[in-house]
Amino acid sequence: MWVCSGSPLVAEICAGAGLDWLLVDAEHSPNGLESILAQLQAVHGYPVQVLVRPPVNDAVLIKQYLDLGVQNLLVPMVHSVADAEAAVAATRYPPGGVRGVGSALARAARWNRVPDYLATATSTISITVQIESTEAVEAVEDILAVDGVDAIFVGPSDLAASMGVLGQQEHTQVRAAVVHCLAAANRAGKPAGVNAFSPATANGYLDAGARFILVGADVALLARGSEALAAAFVPASSGGIPGSGTSGGELRPSY
Repeated sequence: MWVCSGSPLVAEICAGAGLDWLLVDAEHSPNGLESILAQLQAVHGYPVQVLVRPPVNDAVLIKQYLDLGVQNLLVPMVHSVADAEAAVAATRYPPGGVRGVGSALARAARWNRVPDYLATATSTISITVQIESTEAVEAVEDILAVDGVDAIFVGPSDLAASMGVLGQQEHTQVRAAVVHCLAAANRAGKPAGVNAFSPATANGYLDAGARFILVGADVALLARGSEALAAAFVPASSGGIPGSGTSGGELRPSY
């Protein structure tokens, strides 16, 4: 599931829930270096794999994430072989890449307490690239062939927008593109994942060969759960929500 709240407490709750993996998101969520570090520390020791998504495919940000101790990256908006190669290069020390050397200062190397970290760091890092545009779908076989790309993850929301059907993740053409990418990954012998909050869609993608899948988000669960409580216990004729500047239930931004 997604962890988008920026809260180490929520991340730890999710880590102990019995899920296989969590995605700590910094592309569409209020996460900076400090909150990502705190969440890594909070979930450490739980039997769950953690991926972290930076806001952009950027070598400086990726360097900082790796130095914090992020080991599994989900790199967004990878549209081409060049984008995939750039993501891989950002995780490798020279001469194989462009990652800056700062292991003595970094949690990843436990401040040089990890023997031979510089020589072995690459073996501790996985790179999943996000396929979320028509350009990426067309190039998916070549992207999968990039040395250092360990897996792909298909993003139906941005893919739908790229295909001209904004907000229609269930559109027939979008689902067909997702299945095409899943099949390409299986032929390449690399895992492929996808986002699908609908149980029927999630199960359909699993049947089509998805190896990992996001089926919920902390903020969405909290939003829907709190709405359900309000619907069950707050009379519709009440005077509105305190602090909202409304009556009768209409919500307006308070900023």
